[in-house]
Amino acid sequence: MFERFKKKKAEAFFAPVDGTFVPLSEVADPVFSQKMMGEGFGVQPTASEIYAPIEGTVTTIFQTKHAIGLTSQSGSEVLIHIGLDTVELAGSPFEVHVQEGQVVDENTLLVIADFDKIRHAGKAEVVLTLVTNGGESFDLLDKNQVKHGELLKG
Repeated sequence: MFERFKKKKAEAFFAPVDGTFVPLSEVADPVFSQKMMGEGFGVQPTASEIYAPIEGTVTTIFQTKHAIGLTSQSGSEVLIHIGLDTVELAGSPFEVHVQEGQVVDENTLLVIADFDKIRHAGKAEVVLTLVTNGGESFDLLDKNQVKHGELLKG
């Protein structure tokens, strides 16, 4: 009866890839920088391995492999979006290592991305973590260099 009055447990978010933390407001695509897809953050990668930023379940793997949807145990819907306009590359720079329905955590490898191929195609390689069903804010995170698995929030 009183479930809706219980305080929701804070969601733990981890860096999905080694690199430089990028606030969404600094992402070069207004769809993301103006938060039309939701709150979140970016990482300018220095490694090619991209890991799950939350504990949850893989709900969607885009056919073009540039994005993966996850749902946390508490219901947050999280989108990992690799690069800007990389949908146009038809999946070629991405090697997916998970399946829909798979349970994941911050140590689960999702994708290996060929960032050289992405750069040579003229695309930005920023890795975005977006909460598409609201509730989270990452605006006050004060980070610079991050390592995958590093707790960013929670």
